[in-house]
Amino acid sequence: MKKKNTTILLVDDEPDILEIIGYNLSTEGYQVITAENGVEAVKKAKKVRPHLIILDVMMPEMDGIEACEKIRAIPELSETVITFLTARGEDYSQVAGFEAGADDYITKPIKPKLLLSKVKALLRRFKEKDEASEKMKIGNLVINREEYKIKLGNEEMVLPRKEFELLALLASKPGKVFKREEILDNVWGNEVIVGGRTIDVHIRKLREKIGDEKFKTVKGVGYKFVL
Repeated sequence: MKKKNTTILLVDDEPDILEIIGYNLSTEGYQVITAENGVEAVKKAKKVRPHLIILDVMMPEMDGIEACEKIRAIPELSETVITFLTARGEDYSQVAGFEAGADDYITKPIKPKLLLSKVKALLRRFKEKDEASEKMKIGNLVINREEYKIKLGNEEMVLPRKEFELLALLASKPGKVFKREEILDNVWGNEVIVGGRTIDVHIRKLREKIGDEKFKTVKGVGYKFVL
């Protein structure tokens, strides 16, 4: 992965941190985008789809933990590597960060050479994830994102686009309950105005094709994919 084609989103509410770390990363040849809080981080992450996000924990408006959870709920950012910036001794932040979906953490203050070494190691993870991201295997189900095809056992089939995207979203985190609002936002976005009934219809079609036992309704909340 060439550095000039590698985008890093750096998020911190301290201007000095943004300037120092941003300078070192830019000097090394990375494209650096900055944000000063969690709300701004989520918006920019959606827009630029960075390879790596370096995310501070304690920030105004929306902290890093919540921002990480929101970013992890966006399918197209599922392969982005996220590392937290934590102050020394903030063990609780590290635990919460991993639970929110972070891949690693960097303890600040950190020396420039060590920072760059850490970033290189994290970006190697992105490359490994990216190579494996075209296909997702869950039990006897294989989802080919590149070709928009699925394989169930020995049977290969092509699903309508929205059914495919809904299946890929639910299967990306088996056992996680995806709320209706989250499903609508990630699968339909701002394309059209649809209601909860639309989700129900697509789930019913997926149950007919993939298996009723693979999808569980959590009344009043949403749906989850069951292994």
